[in-house]
Amino acid sequence: MTVTRNKLVIGTRGSKLALWQANWVKEKLENLYPELRIEIEKIKTTGDKILDASLAKIGGKGLFVKEIEEALLSGRVDIAVHSMKDVPVEIPEGLHISAICEREDPKDAFISINGKSLKELEKGAVVGTSSLRRSVQLKALRGDLNIASLRGNVDTRLRKLKEGKFHAVVLAMAGLKRMGFEHMVTEPLSEDLMIPAVGQGAIGIETRIDDDFVNEIIKPLNHEETAICVLAERAFLSVVGGGCQVPLACHARIEKLQSSALSLKITAMIGDPEGKMPIIRGFRQGNMSQAQNLGVELAKELLERGGSRILEKIGVS
Repeated sequence: MTVTRNKLVIGTRGSKLALWQANWVKEKLENLYPELRIEIEKIKTTGDKILDASLAKIGGKGLFVKEIEEALLSGRVDIAVHSMKDVPVEIPEGLHISAICEREDPKDAFISINGKSLKELEKGAVVGTSSLRRSVQLKALRGDLNIASLRGNVDTRLRKLKEGKFHAVVLAMAGLKRMGFEHMVTEPLSEDLMIPAVGQGAIGIETRIDDDFVNEIIKPLNHEETAICVLAERAFLSVVGGGCQVPLACHARIEKLQSSALSLKITAMIGDPEGKMPIIRGFRQGNMSQAQNLGVELAKELLERGGSRILEKIGVS
């Protein structure tokens, strides 16, 4: 296509991982459009400013995207690059997720200081995580562990582990791989042990709906299969709601059937933050073209099976 503008600004958080993702998008676009000059602008979000409280206690939605979206709406930046797991279902008027890039490994990773697996870790060991979703699933697997809040970027969390403040931590496999820390992983946690977050491992590109030029040039970065999976996961999230205060998980993947046809399988869970009610898990499988419907149906099923009671208990309508 003919490039009608010579400069673009990408808005992103300032963490090393966020900058890795923004630079990855920048490099892809520069390879496609060598005549385009692309700059990166670091933007501090609410979630970056408040590091002394858990995400569930801070509450609200869009903790890691709101300020970037404001810069996008004002025209200060032309493209916003996000981790899709940070993006709320409700997108501000005038904006949209125009591309979802190919997903990295969506699993969670267990890293222990002594190389012991989750099953082998000693009773009473302290495991650090910033996520209610991880915390609830860890407690269900190992109720004898002490789960402690752990905030900060990937470097900070790994440093705290090395300093002996935790016996183990749980982080996203995607971030560890992108940052070159994959060698530190003790055990990748399968979906049977821990269902990933909605959008985990996927990079999303947000743009202004009326910016035809930008919407056109980022089309090659969209990965259709990843976009379908994330659509299903976000449909689940849109029905359940609740933001960081609700321990929920949903992961969709495309499977090849014996007939060689492709099928979409979605696995999800809703948990009780206090651990008094059992985790409610379920799955749906169907045609890829029904991605959104499958996500909605699975959410309704889990709510009917006890998820609604958990939401009422938390105070989420």
